Amino acid sequence: MWMYLGLLAALFLGLHNLCKKHAVKDNEVYPVLLGTLISGLLLLLPFYIGSHFFPEATRKAGFIIQDIPLEKHGFIFIKSMIMCASWILAYQALKHLPLTIVAPIRSGGPFFTFLGAMFIYQERPSLYQWIGFFLIIFSVYLYSQVGKKEGIVFKSNKWIYAIIAATFLGASSGLYDKFLIQKISLNPQTLQFWFCFYCILILLVILSVIWFPKIEKRKAFKWRWSIPAVGILLQLADYFYFKALQDPESLIMLLSAIKRSQLIIAVILGGILFKEKNKRKKLVPLAGIMIGVALILYS
Repeated sequence: MWMYLGLLAALFLGLHNLCKKHAVKDNEVYPVLLGTLISGLLLLLPFYIGSHFFPEATRKAGFIIQDIPLEKHGFIFIKSMIMCASWILAYQALKHLPLTIVAPIRSGGPFFTFLGAMFIYQERPSLYQWIGFFLIIFSVYLYSQVGKKEGIVFKSNKWIYAIIAATFLGASSGLYDKFLIQKISLNPQTLQFWFCFYCILILLVILSVIWFPKIEKRKAFKWRWSIPAVGILLQLADYFYFKALQDPESLIMLLSAIKRSQLIIAVILGGILFKEKNKRKKLVPLAGIMIGVALILYS
């Protein structure tokens, strides 16, 4: 069952990436990110209110937000700091790079998760899993060669380094999610609500220094329908992902790889909607990534 939940998470993540590209294109990154988080928090707010005023009904519906001690709030705040850093780097990179370059580099995240799952959680890969993961990494390298034809030189482009750093931080957060869900027993909606809340606080501090005081930056911001769509789709993806992690038999290395199937939406539809270059050439490494994912599922 947890694999099917992972596929649902991948579906919503793919749609989320398309909306995110629309939201940040020629726009101010930080207020876009803040807007998506506020939208996500507003989506979860009825569950928080229901948990306090109608606890039995909310519990029966399966959406209770737990009362948690200060220590658990601290653990969630750590996740919020990791993901805020990852998002800021990723959004800035997405603003300056084609989606069909960003999405495949992000697909290298399972490799970092794979290593962490082995050393931290003692998850043991099979031969097919080894082949699948290295095929994904090799396919990302092929994307870098396609990227050069679009004037994107990977060694000298700072946004490439930004998206790689964002990918590493995102993978670290994914490993941390297993600890939060399985080890300290947070349910998905509790983690999502407080995670959004703390991310908003962190971003408000950052924006109060680098964005709010600057009139020209405020005027450059454009509100778009895709901003709340990004927040809502991300919460749906996270919900199914965290539900999958609740299963004690779930493997974080496999879930991380399954989520990469979002690339079908991000690369194919993204290439069509945003009219990005070299779409056909990018299908070759895309096929390599999907074969890698298939090998992991097969194993």
